[in-house]
Amino acid sequence: MQRIFVTGISTEVGKTVASAIITEALEADYWKPIQAGDLDHTDSHKVAAMLTNTKTKIHKSAFELTSPMSPHAAAEIDGVTINANNIQEPETENHLVIEGAGGLLVPLNAEDTILDIIMPNYKVVVVSRHYLGSINHSLLTIRWLQAKGYDVSVLFSGNANLQTEDIILHKTGVSLIGRIDEEPSFDKATVKRYADKFRNILQSL
Repeated sequence: MQRIFVTGISTEVGKTVASAIITEALEADYWKPIQAGDLDHTDSHKVAAMLTNTKTKIHKSAFELTSPMSPHAAAEIDGVTINANNIQEPETENHLVIEGAGGLLVPLNAEDTILDIIMPNYKVVVVSRHYLGSINHSLLTIRWLQAKGYDVSVLFSGNANLQTEDIILHKTGVSLIGRIDEEPSFDKATVKRYADKFRNILQSL
C-alpha cells in the first residue's frame, strides 16, 4: 500500500486541494499529523468535504493546535511540546495520504522539522505554485528531499508558467504528476475530475 506525503514549497500553495485529489484518486485514507489554526474548519474537514468515495477514512491528527502559525510557535502558545517520536502513522490497510504543515523545514520544536516526520518509505509529492521566487523554493525543497533519498514527484498548482515548470523539471529530474489549474471552486465534482485525470500516474508512483 502506498504512503504519499504531500508537502509544498511554501504555505498557501494548494497542498490541501492536492491532498484531496490524491486521496480521491486512490480512495486512500487521509491524515494530517499536525493541525494548526481553526480547529472547527481544519484541513481534515476540508478534505472530507471534497471527497465522493466511501472508502476513505480521515484519521485524527497527532497534534491539534489553536493558533494559525508555525507548529513550534503554536505549540508553545498552547503549552504543548511536539515530539516527532510521538507522531505515529495511523494503522490502516489502505493507501494513506499524509499532508504536511507549511513547507519542508517548518519547525516542530527546537530540533525537529516537518522533514523529520517523513518516513523513508514515503513517496513525496511536492506542490509547486508559480510566484516570484518559486523556482528557488521549488529547487531547494526538491533537492533537500532528493539528498535524503526520497522518491519525489511534483504537482503544479495554479496558472501555467511553462518557463518556470520546465526549468524545475529540467534541474531536478523529478516526475511530473500534472497541474491543478485555477478553478472557480474546488467542490466534489472538480476534485473527482482531477482525481480521474491523475489516477493512472498516481497508481504508478
